[in-house]
Amino acid sequence: MTERAGRSRRRFTVDALFSDTRPQATGVADLADAKEIELPRIEPDAHQPRRTFDEERLEELASSIRTEGVLQPIVVRYEQERDIYVIVHGERRWRAARRAGLSAIPALVRDVPEERRLLQQLMENVIRDDLNAIDRAAALRSLREQLGGVPWEQVAETVGIKRSRLFQLLGTEKLPDAAQEDIQSGRLSEKQSRALQGLPAIRQDALRQLIVSEKLPAPKASRLAKAFRSLRIDHDNDPDAVRRALDDLYALVTPTAPEDLRAQTEAILDAVRSTNASGMAELIAAPKFDSERVAREVSALTRSLSRVDHDDLASSPETGSMLRALRDALNTLLTRKE
Repeated sequence: MTERAGRSRRRFTVDALFSDTRPQATGVADLADAKEIELPRIEPDAHQPRRTFDEERLEELASSIRTEGVLQPIVVRYEQERDIYVIVHGERRWRAARRAGLSAIPALVRDVPEERRLLQQLMENVIRDDLNAIDRAAALRSLREQLGGVPWEQVAETVGIKRSRLFQLLGTEKLPDAAQEDIQSGRLSEKQSRALQGLPAIRQDALRQLIVSEKLPAPKASRLAKAFRSLRIDHDNDPDAVRRALDDLYALVTPTAPEDLRAQTEAILDAVRSTNASGMAELIAAPKFDSERVAREVSALTRSLSRVDHDDLASSPETGSMLRALRDALNTLLTRKE
């Protein structure tokens, strides 16, 4: 009787009967709001910060979904008035799933207050750098409006980025339309675009085209921009003249093949004749030499010339022409009045 009475005190709930007691269930909970929703029942958020989608990356994701399915649910909210689910996070996965031919997608349904939606989308995209700089700048401005026009410092703190980084992003909105389109399409990175800031519009466009066509790294683009900014150009309102001047400058700062050495040397000598010595170093983005360094370089050239066979030197009109041009340029520098 005692044993039976003891057993009668044990209680079992319905939840306990259906709970998963396997080892792999430890620390795991089912999500009540996880659903599989038909794709036509879902639509993008019109206020989503992302405005552009890389077609190549979208196709790669679609290919992965065809093979593996959607590995991570998107997040949606239910809009009762229209009986539709609106995407909070995961529009790219939704687009790729449609492209992959799926009929439904796993989704977590969340009740996200309107004032929190943009912030959550920014946290999802901006912090992960999934958005291009133009879309991020526009989203940050929208967030500032939602926050009641607070100082930019507060916006940066809310999103969790540095104030300097925030203004770097906002700076892209001041670029010409063509540059902004290049950033949105991925042809121009935000770091590369910094080289364009502060240049006149015609020079901005010329440099933008060069950066994109030559795929210039950001540091090289920045050095080139610094020299380009101070370069004197005749007819600097003529886009063709500006582009030719930039091409000539780019040739000066770009290593050339041995067969192009003569052309580059002549270009440098022409530049020496038209500028002062200290300005030349800045023009070709090279470190300035002091007088001792120049003396060592001249000494090295002298030793090289002393080892050249004079008959060979005399039989090379091209080399002789270059040396005479160098002599004339040096005479110009030495006799130029301050």
